[in-house]
Amino acid sequence: MKEKLREVAIELFERKGFKETSVQEIVEAIGATKGAFYYYYKSKEELLCDICVSYLDDLLRQQACIVQDLEKSCTEKLRAIVHMVICHIRTRKKSARIFFREMRHLADDHLEEIRAKRRLFRKRYEQLIRDGMARGEFKPSLHAEMITFGLLGITNWSYYWFRPDEGISEEELTDIFVDFILHGIKAPRAGESGRNEEEPGNSGGQTE
Repeated sequence: MKEKLREVAIELFERKGFKETSVQEIVEAIGATKGAFYYYYKSKEELLCDICVSYLDDLLRQQACIVQDLEKSCTEKLRAIVHMVICHIRTRKKSARIFFREMRHLADDHLEEIRAKRRLFRKRYEQLIRDGMARGEFKPSLHAEMITFGLLGITNWSYYWFRPDEGISEEELTDIFVDFILHGIKAPRAGESGRNEEEPGNSGGQTE
């Protein structure tokens, strides 16, 4: 029942908005009663928090698997995280919309849990950049924290405009983003290739 309540709330919150959706509409959609709703959730806000936490926990689980993979270079891990976030647009797009659009309706006690999880995701990302700098895969002059915020900005809002079934696949968009992150948009000078085939991480192996 709890999962059904969350699923129908995702549909309604995404379509109508959090404030415009009532508890009565949620329970009617699955043929339940308000008593059943309040057995699982103290309030509509707690349900919204549950949706946001579930969305973040899924991202954190996948991110942990990527960063803990000892077989991958930092460059490969970076690509894997970008791809993971983009793939979430297909699998969790409605939850993502609710997370970014409706989180403002949460009280501070609920927000603190979400902020802690967002901070963990960001700090893991930042540590990956620092590891890549230490291993010689990324430029040592980078400001790891600012680069991390930039990476999050590039990928996080893709849910708003990216349509996986309309022209560009998740793989193709990942390649576009990662190429932009690693090489920028400046054209190479005469005699230079667009990418340095010898740069660390391109070999696919672990960089020591």
